[in-house]
Amino acid sequence: MKKLALIFVISALLISCNNKKTQNAVGIATDTTSTIIDETKNLIPQSDSLPQVSIYEGVLPCADCRGIKTVLKIYSGDGTMESHKFELSSIYQGKGSGKAFTQKGHYNTERGLEDDPDGTIYVLNYDKPEAEQLFYGYSARTPDKIFLLDKTRKIIKTKLVYSLTKK
Repeated sequence: MKKLALIFVISALLISCNNKKTQNAVGIATDTTSTIIDETKNLIPQSDSLPQVSIYEGVLPCADCRGIKTVLKIYSGDGTMESHKFELSSIYQGKGSGKAFTQKGHYNTERGLEDDPDGTIYVLNYDKPEAEQLFYGYSARTPDKIFLLDKTRKIIKTKLVYSLTKK
């Protein structure tokens, strides 16, 4: 975050100065300010860039409370398995202290959700024992709605709503 602030300050200072054109070795005029900004961006490692995050929210059914307010954050990272992280927060409404229970861990993805070969399943805690794994998935037709899945990776068939909506 400090590096982004530093880039912003340097960029603001450079832009406020006279934006002079210089000639490169070939004799073509170049914009000095934009060249300096581009070079400054190259100094920052990619790992410091902001991660992509998908946020899903909703209220899942609860047997002995009004519902479970749920927020699932999926961080895509840099594409490596180690950078695939999730954060799942649950608050039981009308029961207990109202404190959020938060799980953090790694996820993996699988292609296909029931009859949709283009659907996606998130396997939360894929690197832990099967009893600790959770499954959420969405179909290609409705990517903004993610469903809590059962242990066999199927959508829970009930009149209750076991889905979260992308924000």
